[in-house]
Amino acid sequence: MINPHEQAESAPAPAFVDLVDRVRLAIAHGELLPGQHLVETDLAAMFGASRGAVRSALTVLGADGLIIRTPNRGARVRPISLAEAVEITELRAVIEGMCAAKAAQRATAQERADLRRLDDRMRAAVEAADSAAYSRLSESVHEKIRQLAAQAAAIDVLDRLRYRSVRYQFSVARLPGRPGQGAEEHSAIVHAVVAGKPDDAEREMRSHLQSVIGALYELQAGRPSHPGVGPATDGSACTIVTVPPFSSDFAVRSCR
Repeated sequence: MINPHEQAESAPAPAFVDLVDRVRLAIAHGELLPGQHLVETDLAAMFGASRGAVRSALTVLGADGLIIRTPNRGARVRPISLAEAVEITELRAVIEGMCAAKAAQRATAQERADLRRLDDRMRAAVEAADSAAYSRLSESVHEKIRQLAAQAAAIDVLDRLRYRSVRYQFSVARLPGRPGQGAEEHSAIVHAVVAGKPDDAEREMRSHLQSVIGALYELQAGRPSHPGVGPATDGSACTIVTVPPFSSDFAVRSCR
């Protein structure tokens, strides 16, 4: 059986990898919405690529679980349910806990200083009430710890998982009080890594991600019984559901 990742490498490697990453980010940031039909010609124009390269990129993203293909209906962005986001976060807790322990064992003095600076910047974002900056820096802390762990297989798995649940992460960051709580949890992880205490680092990382799971359920519980619903504006058979307390940037698109 042909591996989709290997099959797609017929395109120039650097350009193709960049294209796949750009489409991933467009999905993660909501430029391509859950359930949205993906038209190759539109994506080719959007990303300045050939239809063949786009088709190969969609094959890779399908193998990663971000795209689904339906016979006679083409490709769509795969919606991620809350239950699946919870399962992904549970798996992340195990793998990232291990990475935090490895980072505590391996980090050099310079790397520990870099991690402390990230922690300081994240706390400053919280004090400035900048939830978007907090969310980005939170991800940077996780990424830095993964890099320090130097566990290639774990990093590969985590990279595939994070794009599938990242839109929930942005929503969690907008829950009242969540950035402050998250910053405290990240600081505890950073302090354990910097102190060279692997057991503490693993425990704090797992505790943090269990807290994220609690926040995901809080998102569900906070949804009103009659959210605002309206038709999509692109002529598709979709509806847009805006879920307070979030802005329309975090609306949910439902497509049949």
